[in-house]
Amino acid sequence: QVQLVESGGGLVQAGGSLRLSCAASGRTFSGYAMGWFRQAPGKERELVAAIWWSSGTSYHADSVKGRFAISRDNAKKMVYLQMNSLKPEDTAVYYCAVRLPTDQPLRAKTAPADYNYWGQGTQVTVSS
Repeated sequence: QVQLVESGGGLVQAGGSLRLSCAASGRTFSGYAMGWFRQAPGKERELVAAIWWSSGTSYHADSVKGRFAISRDNAKKMVYLQMNSLKPEDTAVYYCAVRLPTDQPLRAKTAPADYNYWGQGTQVTVSS
């Protein structure tokens, strides 16, 4: 049983930084993709960034490119999202998710339905 536990959310002023962490357990993740999604009130859940567990190749949405960076630590089974230059519009619940192995590239599978396991989410609030 795959389990994902997020941490690191909180309240930060605009321009500040946060690092989200996701602890993954339950199986080996070789060949899997790990993603960070976010959902703001009244909006659909959207993919922010994703990474291949094995290679470390990553994808970032245009809205966060240059400000956010996804990374993973295979030995610790951790996935991170470093968020810099935060803006009020980054306020959302952030979710860690796992996608089962496929031959589709990261940018081709960005919908929540493309991911198979989810964490409980962590709130990020950016004040202006």
